[in-house]
Amino acid sequence: MTIPFIKYSKIWFTVACLTMVVCVALLVRFGLKPGIDFTGGSLLELSFTGERPSQEVFAEALAKNKLAEAVVQKSGSDRFIARVEFLKEDDHQALLKNIRAKFETPANQLREERFETIGAAVSAQLRERAVWAIIFVSLGIVAYMAYAFRQVSRPVASWKYGAIAIVAMIHDIMLVLGIFAALGHYAGVEIDIAFVVALLTVLGYSVNDTIVVFDRIRENLIHRGTPNFSDTVNVGLNETLMRSLNTTLTTLLPLFALYFLGGGSIHYFALALLIGMASGAYSSIFVASPLLAWVERYQRRAV
Repeated sequence: MTIPFIKYSKIWFTVACLTMVVCVALLVRFGLKPGIDFTGGSLLELSFTGERPSQEVFAEALAKNKLAEAVVQKSGSDRFIARVEFLKEDDHQALLKNIRAKFETPANQLREERFETIGAAVSAQLRERAVWAIIFVSLGIVAYMAYAFRQVSRPVASWKYGAIAIVAMIHDIMLVLGIFAALGHYAGVEIDIAFVVALLTVLGYSVNDTIVVFDRIRENLIHRGTPNFSDTVNVGLNETLMRSLNTTLTTLLPLFALYFLGGGSIHYFALALLIGMASGAYSSIFVASPLLAWVERYQRRAV
């Protein structure tokens, strides 16, 4: 049975456009909440050998040490991760002394598991490099696909395959950004370098899934010609459908395990990957391929 994906292109485009509009609105309204990697500051991870105090009580203790803007996050069953303003070593040691005085007992010892500090100059450099990394990767994808698809530069120019893959990729990236903008506003979720790594991973996975479908379309164009380009695209989609679904499922299963069992330090990293990779599978089927067929129809009508 052949599923008529291309026949319902308008429905897929409508869903994709509405998704993009909502995500852009969330980004404009709330923006992303940057972590210390991008703003500068200190990160402190503490564990308790006994009962961990409540998150509210721990945050109040930080506030009494003039750290009212601290962001406190639970990690595992016995730890807190606190993101605070930039701490000099003297302030760091004073904070540890005060926290220990408040919470330590013979049966409940406090241990410092991690302490990291990032200055404002370093964080500004990280922001700039993160943006350039995404730009260069995107340009590289267009150049690669223009070369890889040079044998089927008709009826659609080979570089347009790359441009369409970038459009699908933007759809996936915007979905992740929009959801994290909402999470940052309502749940205080911050973005860090791990989030940028997740975005780059999503970017690569999204394009990889699209290339798989486009490559089958290319093979069909070479071997069968182009009596009807939309039909060729639809056949390619159906031939790669199970492969795309199986690949996505086997990728998402370990990510679900990381999300639920991996601990607080990688919780939102795994979530970004889950959202982006699920969206990548969707966009390769319902955005990129229908858009390729639409571009061919538009070119034909414009002649």
